[in-house]
Amino acid sequence: MIPDFVYNPPDVPLEILYQDDQIIVVNKPAGLLSVPGKLEGRSDCLVSRLQAKLWDTLLVHRLDCDTSGVMIFARTKQAQGFLGQEFEKRRAKKTYVARVWGQLTPDQGHIDLPLCTDWPNRPRQMVDFDNGRPAQTDWQVIARDATTTRVRLFPLTGRSHQLRVHMLAQGCPILGDPIYAKDEALAFPRLMLHAETLSLHHPSSGEMVSFTAPCAF
Repeated sequence: MIPDFVYNPPDVPLEILYQDDQIIVVNKPAGLLSVPGKLEGRSDCLVSRLQAKLWDTLLVHRLDCDTSGVMIFARTKQAQGFLGQEFEKRRAKKTYVARVWGQLTPDQGHIDLPLCTDWPNRPRQMVDFDNGRPAQTDWQVIARDATTTRVRLFPLTGRSHQLRVHMLAQGCPILGDPIYAKDEALAFPRLMLHAETLSLHHPSSGEMVSFTAPCAF
């Protein structure tokens, strides 16, 4: 059973990693919605905090509420459209760092498991070979200890909860995941998933640029 979602957004200052007249890059804190939620009491979010400081902020993509790390926003409609295509055409490249329960083996690998919504248990997603949409993730182990593995994840597609479900399918749920982790794997203060880097073409120059937010766990 998925626990009830209690929204308690962190009271932390904005961490702007980079900005110019076309884009804003931010390190999103864990526990803050990317966009306003539909229910009452969920209006506080990263895009609204940014718009209070920089009125021309426009949404390009999202991160899950519990995930921290690099997010990019546009400052013009033209830049928003350009960056949207970077994600849609898979020209944007992302890396994540995660800590997972158990010993993820081998040291690197590729996951190709189609995903779809588990409708009776939304927002949970699931592997479904008949109805799922293609989803691929590469992984590379960074370190191990007695009970957990630190891993760098490279999503090749951008499905909802993709990294969380793909790690679960390997028998190694991401630590602190309120939806997919259980027992010892759940007993952590936050979801141990961080968007570490984002690389894409700049909407003005067309040159490839890369942004990094250090992992805090």
